[in-house]
Amino acid sequence: MKCLVTGATGFVGRHLSKALAAAGHEVVGLARASGSQDGSVGFPLYAVDLLDAAAVDLALLEVRPDWLFHLAGYANAGRSFCEPEAAWSGNLQATQSLYTAIERSGLRPRILFVSSGLVYGDAEPGTPAFDELAPLQPASPYAASKAATDLLSYQQTRSPGLDIVRVRPFNQIGPKQSAEYAAANFVRQIVAIERGKQESKLVTGDLSAARDLTDVRDMVQAYIRLLEVGKSGDVFNAGSGRTYVMRDVLNTLIAMCRVKMDVEERPDPTRAKDTAVTRADTTKLSAATGWTPAYSLEQSLRDMLADTRKASGAAEAAR
Repeated sequence: MKCLVTGATGFVGRHLSKALAAAGHEVVGLARASGSQDGSVGFPLYAVDLLDAAAVDLALLEVRPDWLFHLAGYANAGRSFCEPEAAWSGNLQATQSLYTAIERSGLRPRILFVSSGLVYGDAEPGTPAFDELAPLQPASPYAASKAATDLLSYQQTRSPGLDIVRVRPFNQIGPKQSAEYAAANFVRQIVAIERGKQESKLVTGDLSAARDLTDVRDMVQAYIRLLEVGKSGDVFNAGSGRTYVMRDVLNTLIAMCRVKMDVEERPDPTRAKDTAVTRADTTKLSAATGWTPAYSLEQSLRDMLADTRKASGAAEAAR
């Protein structure tokens, strides 16, 4: 298949593009101009802002994709409390622009819209994991913008009849994740402390939150399977189905590191109403695709540490 990946230079986009190429598919990426100058991606890349209708039209007509994985968008739940307009523009408006361009092109690729497990909001005490029928009760501007775009994606399968499958991934971790996200931030600080670049104190936000964590390398396999077998208009949760308290994740990482350190917890008051607990019921995904995660949390964390140590060593050698 000829696959077009929006957000191709991002954390998930790079892992997905690599997995698609390994499976024998042809990959072309879209990325915003600010992130598209990296020549290391290994596939053709168009510098396109999805709000630029003419540029999207041109890319679609040149690529003519069979499959389209829509990953691009605003992705930082915590920061969205301070910049909600950017979340709504980057998610809802950009996706509407993309769908309008696809309709205008006359092409009918299979589309995977990547939503978010945060659209469900907080689980009530004693509530089992969220399934796809759970109400959408987003707790952040980011999650609200994703919920709206999720519903837009369903509506577009009704009129004008685009072929869209929706997936609601829960939290993803893995090598090369941005340090804007908790586990990757822990890893970055640990490696800096090991190398003497930071005092022996690791500073964190609120560690009481519980997250369903899945290795990105597992998650992208679920995405590929969903475009192979998913029914247009349908929606699937994707996650490990297990909840990890972030304090325990940090303690697991510290046990793997080479030096002792203190931990200072500094909760961010702007995130006081953010979702505290998430857990996915992935029964539907497993039944439809046969997908199950292969990476344990411990393996993911070990690989993140190894990758960051290697990158840090290479950066030191290059100076």
